[in-house]
Amino acid sequence: MKSLTAATLLLASSAAIARPAPLVSIPMHDAFFKNIAAHCGKAFEGKVSIDNAKGLSSFDNKKLIMHVRKCTDSELQVPFHVGDDASRTWIITKTGSGLSLKHDHRHEDGTDDASTMYGGHTLDAGYAQMQSFPADQYSKELFVAQGIAQSAGNTWQMYIYPEVFTYRLIRQGREFKVDFDLTKSITPPAAPWGYEE
Repeated sequence: MKSLTAATLLLASSAAIARPAPLVSIPMHDAFFKNIAAHCGKAFEGKVSIDNAKGLSSFDNKKLIMHVRKCTDSELQVPFHVGDDASRTWIITKTGSGLSLKHDHRHEDGTDDASTMYGGHTLDAGYAQMQSFPADQYSKELFVAQGIAQSAGNTWQMYIYPEVFTYRLIRQGREFKVDFDLTKSITPPAAPWGYEE
């Protein structure tokens, strides 16, 4: 009887150890995440509303499309197509200590761009309609190594309201903003480079 009880306790304790840790999150981050996930499977066209960089931009005269393509309980994949360029995917992830935004950049053959997976992490609760992602340490070191140290000061922001989704980049002397019309979904584009249909 004692050996049966010991075996039962051993099984019960090993089952408790095998249970994965919960992914904790605060209500404001959950609300922001859910507001974007509510558009899962849909694509929307956007336009550059602010770009204070001098000279020609790779966004000029290009069709801009965001596609809330893949959604799980902990990750959103949102490709950002610029004309025929399908190299960019925003990845928003619940980390257990906030939300992470990463920029997955690929070449047309699916291989990683030298500048990929840069982004940032929330530092505070933010809002259900807006979150800020100051550059993380990986990104700062990547930017310095690539000779664009000024980008180490980047903060990315995302806003979501019933009629518009906004992607914004800011740093000292630089602002870039794209607004997407959420009132009219469009036919989703093909998978971004490096991802499967």
